Amino acid sequence: MEEHLVKINKWLYPVSFLYGMGVGLRNKLFDWEILRSKSFDIPIICVGNLTVGGTGKTPHIEYLIRLLQDKCHVAVLSRGYKRKTNGYVLAGPESTVRGIGDEPYQIKNKFSRISVAVDEKRVRGIEKLLRTEGYGIEVILLDDAFQHRYVNPGLSILLTDYHRLFCDDALLPAGKLREPEKGKNRAHVVIVTKCPAGIKPIDFNIITKRLRLYPYQKLFFSSLQYGRLTPVFPETGITERELPSLKSAEHVLLVTGIASPAVMEEEIRKYTRHIELLSFDDHHDFRDKDIKLITERFNKPEGKKLIITTEKDATRLAAHPSVGEELKKHIYALPIETKIIQNQEDTFNKLITAYVRTNKRNGILSKR
Repeated sequence: MEEHLVKINKWLYPVSFLYGMGVGLRNKLFDWEILRSKSFDIPIICVGNLTVGGTGKTPHIEYLIRLLQDKCHVAVLSRGYKRKTNGYVLAGPESTVRGIGDEPYQIKNKFSRISVAVDEKRVRGIEKLLRTEGYGIEVILLDDAFQHRYVNPGLSILLTDYHRLFCDDALLPAGKLREPEKGKNRAHVVIVTKCPAGIKPIDFNIITKRLRLYPYQKLFFSSLQYGRLTPVFPETGITERELPSLKSAEHVLLVTGIASPAVMEEEIRKYTRHIELLSFDDHHDFRDKDIKLITERFNKPEGKKLIITTEKDATRLAAHPSVGEELKKHIYALPIETKIIQNQEDTFNKLITAYVRTNKRNGILSKR
């Protein structure tokens, strides 16, 4: 297994210790049932992580949607990070990125048949979702809710990045952990995400030992697959194209507002060496000055060129009034999908579908 240098700000350990005490106390209050978790009479699958962003939650939520949407009525509930609204909002035809957040907006646009709602209070969100959409909903996917312990999910899926395993990390602010590593014990399923194409069989064994999971926990590995470059502004007449169609002399400006753009940059470098990364913070709300900077960087090199961004960032760029007509002709989104590897896809799919099919009451799988 290749070594990855995880940056830890050791001088912040004293602050991390205090942060850990607060998080630990909160978890104990739930463990002692002083703070109560609520169960629901419907299968609920939680997808989350121990770290701050960057593990691939949205692609894994979309994987579950593709797996389940033809079998049952799926609903997704998110807090709608960085949206400009408060409370419960059910996504509809008039919904905007600013109204529900970039990831829920992306999911609703890609999967119009499912229900998508946002609420910072997940218990209230579930209750309102069930009242609004009725009892036709057969499973709820909770996006980024591993630390939201007021809901007791029947199946908890914990993600950890191959390049930054939670066992190598430290608590905020020294590292990126939201809670201590032992929080992993609440998960029923752990997925090591973003595994490289060249991962070796021995690496699976090394990671399995290092994560130190319990027998009741199932471990899977996943990788990212990239789709066709899709026009962000199709009305300009540009069409989809394959990544291999990028010529070695073609200049690419990669614009991202995600936590970990390195994997995406590495993929594009397979097809062209002329790539410049313009990276913003995760869930970045593009301003006029950002569009101006993107335009300046795009116009700088001579010859054939294009802009590639993520699906999540494309939702915000597509709605931005400052994007010029000429620039629109060159902006593409690069879709990504999750693939369960190590010949485990069938096992994983059966685990998920069996839970949804047989668990009419929430919480059965949490009885270890």
